[in-house]
Amino acid sequence: MQEKTLHLDPVAGSGMRDAHPRNTFVDACHILAHQGHACGLAGQVTVRDGDSSRMFTLALGTGLEEAGESSTLLIDEHLATLEGRGKANPGVRFHSWIYRHHPGVRAIVHTHPPALSALSMLGIPMPVAHMDAAVFHEDCGYLAHWPGVPTGDDEGTLISGALAGRRSALLVNHGIVCTGATLQEAVYLNVFAERNARMCLDALAIGPLQPVEPAAAQEAHDFLLQSAIVNGTFDYWARQAARAAN
Repeated sequence: MQEKTLHLDPVAGSGMRDAHPRNTFVDACHILAHQGHACGLAGQVTVRDGDSSRMFTLALGTGLEEAGESSTLLIDEHLATLEGRGKANPGVRFHSWIYRHHPGVRAIVHTHPPALSALSMLGIPMPVAHMDAAVFHEDCGYLAHWPGVPTGDDEGTLISGALAGRRSALLVNHGIVCTGATLQEAVYLNVFAERNARMCLDALAIGPLQPVEPAAAQEAHDFLLQSAIVNGTFDYWARQAARAAN
């Protein structure tokens, strides 16, 4: 039997906008809006400013599809605005906790899209019953109790703890938080989390889920999280969102 090749050229899908973090941040917001993750002013997107505790985020009152240079803030870990006009969403406070306790995290995406919100009401951890969901195999924590609106330190402790070294966490009665070594990775996980939730809800309407066998899920997890795939997908989604806006 021929051995399967699971590694791609790391140059492919290299994410050329990385040199311009504000541009990548704006692209990320537009992708999430185009993918149906906008829900009023709920949810937040942040990305670290280099290795510091500072982070980029949207000004409170700005929708994901409205993201632009003028609505992007640079804030400190206490949410004080350092650059830009306006103030940050107070929900960003729990992002500071994640960055503080998970130093490998460089970006966070938290949204309440429809299917994920519905899945969060079932009181079950993230199912992995399709290859596209394998990115969450042994890599998605679960917060089984909603602590309330996440604007305080207690919520930061709970949500940060729910990650427990994993990239994502499903938050019961709430939504999803996805982290990444890059903003591209956090967005990639967030979009596929909503896709997975939609597929699970459709399947559960017919019958029980058939989980992916663990060894196959781990293989797919490692393959799908290669930077070439993550960055190439992000760039494709950014082009899609740009075309839809024009």
